[in-house]
Amino acid sequence: MIIGTPLSHNATKILLLGSGELGKEFAVEALRLGIEVIAVDSYEFAPAQQVAQRSYVIDMKNGQQIKNIVYREKPDFIVPEIEAIDTLMLLELEKEGFTVIPSAKATNYTMNRIGIRRLAAEEVGLKTSSYRFASDIETYKKAVKEIGLPAVVKPVMSSSGKGQSIVKSEDQIEKAWYYAQENARGKGGEVIIEEFIDFDFEITLLTVRTQDQGTLFCEPIGHIQVEGDYYESWQPQPMSPVALEKAKDMAKKITDALGGYGIFGCELFVKGDNVWFNEISPRPHDTGMVTMISQNMSEFEIHLRAILGLPIDIKMIATAAASYCFHAPDWGVAPVYEGIEKALSIPDTKIRIFGKPTTRPKRRMGVVLTTGNSIEEARKKAKEAANRIKVLI
Repeated sequence: MIIGTPLSHNATKILLLGSGELGKEFAVEALRLGIEVIAVDSYEFAPAQQVAQRSYVIDMKNGQQIKNIVYREKPDFIVPEIEAIDTLMLLELEKEGFTVIPSAKATNYTMNRIGIRRLAAEEVGLKTSSYRFASDIETYKKAVKEIGLPAVVKPVMSSSGKGQSIVKSEDQIEKAWYYAQENARGKGGEVIIEEFIDFDFEITLLTVRTQDQGTLFCEPIGHIQVEGDYYESWQPQPMSPVALEKAKDMAKKITDALGGYGIFGCELFVKGDNVWFNEISPRPHDTGMVTMISQNMSEFEIHLRAILGLPIDIKMIATAAASYCFHAPDWGVAPVYEGIEKALSIPDTKIRIFGKPTTRPKRRMGVVLTTGNSIEEARKKAKEAANRIKVLI
């Protein structure tokens, strides 16, 4: 791998499609290796745009606008950071010779839950919950009846749990349909209805496809979601050796099917020694932000190294670690943060403020990272530190 000089004729360029908090940390890692970063998003001053050498604001679902930027910048790597992108254009650009990370196939499959679920369950043969798809409310109601209550309802196009509901009673069925419609990303209003799995816990298994080292894994990450959105995570999540081997086998099979190089966030349900595939993201995962304090290499550095074909050696450097998010209370512009010194007075604590220029109710604005002698201690410290930070608008 040869890396040129940023802002020069021989620069090694990464075009980042999506510039949120995960993109920001990835951009920082790229800048450390002298890579030129062009950050693209649908709004101005997105987190990664604040650190990149150059930025663009476009409609991310407009393939022609993406193509125009790619032709202008001629990046060495196109790195999607979000799902809400015209993935068909990425397939076209890949055919023209541009490198899409991890692959255009992976981004196209994982943006749409129909594609990834059918790939996992019907082609790869992974164990999943029972599921149905519906594009109108009558078909949806019939599907819920077939699956049975409780059931999980999600838009087929969304991320980070947006639009997800657990339907426990008859009176919640219609509400879940409209909630999914209102929070869907991309084009179309189709939903997936899934059997509710009574699991012990859910993990993210960060899975790395490399050019020369095969498939690598981080220690499993446990996490909690509120209304489908990540609030806290911890590493390592204790689980039986049998379940861990099953999880690794599932993650390797699905990532091999998707192809390319980079890190994948594979979400799995675990109950005893049983494991079910849930979802996968072909990029760093929000629950994986805990790796910024738990490992010698964060998920962002690992993703970059896998893309560049550089050596990767993953080690836990903490007995236990945890992350806990803090959120905005309401709509606003240019928020301010207080309580930082109180939060950092808790030992072994770090804070990442994402720098988002606007707020909305429950919008994730930053994360606290902590270590401890046990998962329980790390989680307690992270939550306490996060609760000391106030987002003022």
